[in-house]
Parts: sequence; C-alpha cells; structure tokens
Amino acid sequence: MSTKGDLWPEGYDCIILDSVDSTNAEAARIAGDLKRPTWILAKTQTAARGRQGRHWENPVGNLAATLVMRPGGQAQEAALRSFFASNALFETLALYVDRTRLGLKWPNDVLLNGGKVAGILLESMGTAQGLDWLAVGIGVNLLHKPDGVRDAAFPPVALFDEGGAAVEPDIFLNALAANFATEEAIYAEMGFDMIRDNWLKRAARLGEVITARTSRDEITGVFETVDAYGNLILRTKDGMVPVPAADIYF
Repeated sequence: MSTKGDLWPEGYDCIILDSVDSTNAEAARIAGDLKRPTWILAKTQTAARGRQGRHWENPVGNLAATLVMRPGGQAQEAALRSFFASNALFETLALYVDRTRLGLKWPNDVLLNGGKVAGILLESMGTAQGLDWLAVGIGVNLLHKPDGVRDAAFPPVALFDEGGAAVEPDIFLNALAANFATEEAIYAEMGFDMIRDNWLKRAARLGEVITARTSRDEITGVFETVDAYGNLILRTKDGMVPVPAADIYF
C-alpha cells in the first residue's frame, strides 16, 4: 500500500501498518504523543472489534482505519463525529457505486443494497474537564464480506460483490480522509446543523416505523429526525422520544 496521495488533506498525518491488534487500540497507544490528527491504516488486524465489543472480521483487502485526534471540548460534542464519518463514508463509497444504493443507518453504519458495508466505532479518553483524545475507527468491506455471520438483521455485504469497483484500501482512505476533512471544515464554519441535514438526506428509513433496542427496553416509532445532540428522535404514541444509544431494526 502506498502513502498519502494527491487527495490527502493538509494537516493530517498517516501511519500504515502491515499488522496490528486493532487500529483503535493503536490509536490509544499513540494518542499521548500526537502532534496532528493522524490516520492509522492496517493491512490486517488480529483483534478487530465493533460496537459493544463485538467481533469484527477484517479480511485482507478490506479497509481497517482509525483517525486519532485531539478535538478538545466535551465527549458529547466529540461523539457527533460519527455523523462526520458517516457522511464522509457515503461520499467516498459513492465514487465506486451508485449513490442511490447507499443509506446511512443510525448511529454508525453504512448500508449498501440493504446490507452492512461499513461500520464506525468511536472511542475516547478524557475527564470532566474535557476530552484528551478521540479515535474514529472505520471498517469497510471493500473486497470481501465476513464469513460465518448468521441471522444478522443487516447481513454484511462487500462493495465489490455488490457491483462496486475494486479499490485498494489506501486509495479508498485517500478519498475518505479528504471527505472527512471537508466535514470538519463544515462543522468549524457552520456548526452541526449542516452536518445533520446532510446526514438526514442520506438516512435509511427516515419517516418510517423502526425499532430501537436499548440495554433496557425496546421502542418502536416513526423515525422523525436526529436532534442537535445526535440523538435519534422517534415519534411514538406517547410523544417524541429521544434515543441516545440503541441498535436499530427495520
């Protein structure tokens, strides 16, 4: 894999590794000495993981990358960057497949033809006084979909298998990094509202009935919007219900 290409955004570094336990774990290890926002790209991961500690398969040829940065502010504000990443992923995938076949599933998945093609995992460290660092982990099934996934609500799919162009991870990352930097610029100039509006334009099942399963209960309602804090808003028989974290089914 090559290093930074023509699209690479100014002010961002890049580290490419042959193998690592996980790019998010590597992000945590280097965060203390970070000088600039840095993308970490690995050919293989030996202990990749998704949300809630779930196993994430990472066959060679797929994208495994993490952006580690020191954005400052509080954790709640930093968590909005899952929407930055989703928008950036959508636009990058749309370079290789018809954008009408893509959709964004709250809070952090990208769908292709109804299957999961990419996922995002945010991790951070900080105190009540503010955030020390943030890691935005991204996995994309570019060439291969994971084997052995059974009874998934959104079965994994691969970009190539679904008719998308074959693309090397480093080439994909160049475009992704550029698109993410654009999201950062939009946020700095105009705030979260435009990020959210762009995300909602690409959202799967907006205006339709969906189910949110939290650690405590299950809420079914119409997917009304996402609020200024990134919460899912469901319109139920009991009124508008904000959902800060959940698994979504439809």
